[in-house]
Amino acid sequence: MSIDHIIVKELKDESDFDAIASSDGYISICGFGSLLSEKSARSTFPDLTGFRIATLTGFRRVFNVVGGFFFSHGITNIKTEEIAALSVVPCEGETILLTVFEIKKTEIPAFIRREREYSFLAVVPESLDGKPHANPAVLCASSTDEEFFKLKCTEGREIYFQQYGDYKVHKIWRDDVLPCRVYLRHCVLAAKSLGDEAYNNFLDHTFLADRKTTIRQYFEKVGTSIMDEEPPESLKTRYGGSS
Repeated sequence: MSIDHIIVKELKDESDFDAIASSDGYISICGFGSLLSEKSARSTFPDLTGFRIATLTGFRRVFNVVGGFFFSHGITNIKTEEIAALSVVPCEGETILLTVFEIKKTEIPAFIRREREYSFLAVVPESLDGKPHANPAVLCASSTDEEFFKLKCTEGREIYFQQYGDYKVHKIWRDDVLPCRVYLRHCVLAAKSLGDEAYNNFLDHTFLADRKTTIRQYFEKVGTSIMDEEPPESLKTRYGGSS
C-alpha cells in the first residue's frame, strides 16, 4: 500500500477533524511515543475508549521536535542537547506499530491547541491482521518552523520561545538534537509493555534526528543508562513507562 493510500488528508482546521468523526461523535487518535502507554494516554484523555495496537505503513518515528513541556518540567539536558521528543515522518518501506484509541469530538479543540507544533494528518492504520480501520485516525506528523509560525503561532516567535526560559532555544524542528532521556525511557518501556513485536519495532523503526541512527544503534553506542532515568514525581504517571 502506497503512502498516498494511507494519508487521507491533512487536517488544517476543526472542520477537517469533524469530517473524520464517527457517527456517534468519536475521533480516532494514533499514539506512537508516550501514548503507547494507556496509563499515560489516560493522563491526557481520561475518557478514551478502544485502546489497541495497530500498524501504520509508510512512516517512521524521529526524535526531531523540541517541546517546551520538557523544559517546564526540568527533564532536559541542554548541555548534551538531550531535549527532543518524537514525531513521525513519511518514509516508503517503513512500518511502525502504534496504538489507536477514540476520544470524544468535543476534546479536539484542546488537542489541537496542545499539539499545535505538529502537522495533523488523517491516516488509515491497520489491525495486526492487516485489516484497514473503518475510520481514519489523527496522526501528529513532523512539520517545520516556517509552517508553524506562518499558520499557527498567533503570538509570534519571541513570545512563543519564552516558554523555554533562558535556554536559548530558537528552533522547534531540528536535525541536531538527541532524545530527552526521561521521555525516551518512557517510550521504550511503554513499547515493551505492548509485547516483543512492538518493543523491537520501536528500537528498529525509531530514529534520532539525523534520520540514520536507530534507537537500537543509539543504545549500542551510548549504553542503556538512559533506562535508569526516573521521571520526577510530577511526571510519574505520564512518563512512568507502565502500560
